Amino acid sequence: MAKLYFYYASMNAGKSTMLLQAAFNYRERGMEVMLFTAAVDDRYERGMIRSRIGLSAPAHAFDAGTDIRALASARHDEAPLACVLVDEAQFLTRDQVLQLAHICDRIGIPVLAYGLRTDFRGALFEGSAQLLAIADTLSEIKAVCTCGRKATMNLRIDAKGSAVISGAQTEIGGNDRYVALCRRHYMEQAHG
Repeated sequence: MAKLYFYYASMNAGKSTMLLQAAFNYRERGMEVMLFTAAVDDRYERGMIRSRIGLSAPAHAFDAGTDIRALASARHDEAPLACVLVDEAQFLTRDQVLQLAHICDRIGIPVLAYGLRTDFRGALFEGSAQLLAIADTLSEIKAVCTCGRKATMNLRIDAKGSAVISGAQTEIGGNDRYVALCRRHYMEQAHG
């Protein structure tokens, strides 16, 4: 039976690298996969998954209106899919997460979703909340705080490196905008 997996972590934990490695492993064995990434992430060319260590692969860009189930089903009809992989899964809508469950439960294709659990305020993203609620398997990917403890929080910073504690939930950026920290150091910097 196909399962829905949610691999979650703070920034800089290697989520995209793990996704690209999983896709490579399937393809190396002659199996078809379908990759998705969030269109809102405009740091790279649209429809590309890129890891910080230099790996990349083309993917279907999704936004709130994308019917992932229909795209995966149509592709599966052309050439059977062994797996669907979703990067930046925090940007999925609740309905899209339900579509991923449908892909597993009705079509029989495993889905591996990778994303952030929480935003810079410590609040769940819509897609992450739904994945935490219904995924068959939850796996935390470890990142490291500056103190060496497990990083679980994402601190948004300004150009001077100071904590930003308000603003839109989504602001795309990398190391220039976010720092992965343990809860203790996040709380100290974000809330004094």
